[in-house]
Amino acid sequence: MMKLAGLKNDLKVAYVEEGVKEPIILLHGFCGSSGYWKKVIPLLAESHRVIAVDLRGHGASLAPNEPYTMEQFAHDLALFVDELGISRFHLFGHSLGGYVTLAFAEKYADKLAGFGLIHSTPFPDDEAAKANRDKGAASIRENGMEPFIKALVPKLFAKDHVATMPDEVQMTKEIGLSTIPIGAINTLIGMRDRMDRQHVLQETNLPVLLVAGEEDQVIPSERTFTVAGDHIEQVLLPNVGHMGMLEAPEELAGAIGRFLSRS
Repeated sequence: MMKLAGLKNDLKVAYVEEGVKEPIILLHGFCGSSGYWKKVIPLLAESHRVIAVDLRGHGASLAPNEPYTMEQFAHDLALFVDELGISRFHLFGHSLGGYVTLAFAEKYADKLAGFGLIHSTPFPDDEAAKANRDKGAASIRENGMEPFIKALVPKLFAKDHVATMPDEVQMTKEIGLSTIPIGAINTLIGMRDRMDRQHVLQETNLPVLLVAGEEDQVIPSERTFTVAGDHIEQVLLPNVGHMGMLEAPEELAGAIGRFLSRS
């Protein structure tokens, strides 16, 4: 059941929650929502308290009309866990959610027991990617969400899965189309301007999980597996694109569960 939390910065944040014991927070990707995690949540909730959040401008959360920096998303999350009385937790972020996870780990590491990037990267946008963010924002301003989401969603899945997983593809489209245009535009600006956070992975004392899809057309594995070390665990999901939580939920939940048991 969807819940709503009012934060001290007047933002209303929607979230779903299942399970008990140690808390895990899951963050979705761009033009996504907590619904991205619907297949993973019950698997992890067997042993943990699982909370999936709708980031500002996404899902059922409010969409203020201002640029959404990764630091602002992280601040929202800090206020959210304070509101729920959570002092320490594991954080896993998909794509955009991974950028937010790194910003959070940089500023609020004392709140974390460990964290993970799911189909994400610590690298900033290069100039070509920044130009594409601007094109995307212009497209949404001029034409609304439908053409943008229609072009985006097939790229999120492994090529074969676009045909073999029609229900998952359709659900992803529906979630994307429900994104408020101003929320999508402000998020594109924030992603365009985000900083390089390789140093967070290199310098953290926390355990880190990095998960990539073998067939990811958005963020290839070499942009996820950028740092190695005793504190880093790398998992490559075979035959998976950018949406491991929908394309291979059991495998992804298993990787997260094994990481949690060791961290």
